[in-house]
Amino acid sequence: MFPKSGNKFPEGSIHATEAAYSAAIAKALASDIGSSRLATKTVMFWTGASDRSARHWLNGDHGPGGLHLILLARNSTAVMRTIMRLADQQGFELAIELSAARTALIRATAIVDALSSRGGDG
Repeated sequence: MFPKSGNKFPEGSIHATEAAYSAAIAKALASDIGSSRLATKTVMFWTGASDRSARHWLNGDHGPGGLHLILLARNSTAVMRTIMRLADQQGFELAIELSAARTALIRATAIVDALSSRGGDG
């Protein structure tokens, strides 16, 4: 039963979960882009977030929310995997990997086609 102190939930495990979330996203970002000044700029470019927010996410001080998290996941496979792991949905990881492989094959096919058509003209 919740205490009758307004609309706030009891604070116990929520802070530990938020800290684990922030640390997991920071670790995922570090594995993809490092934690340098260039990494901060990359996160800013991907999300449109401020320098300060990007540094907080990279340091694990705070985790991104909402739209910023979606934009990070769009650009970082490691962040997407982390989200799936935190949501206990690892089964989707295979679908993500297959999608990434399909995209890579499409790009490779386009390059081969372009090189083949150029080679015939020379």
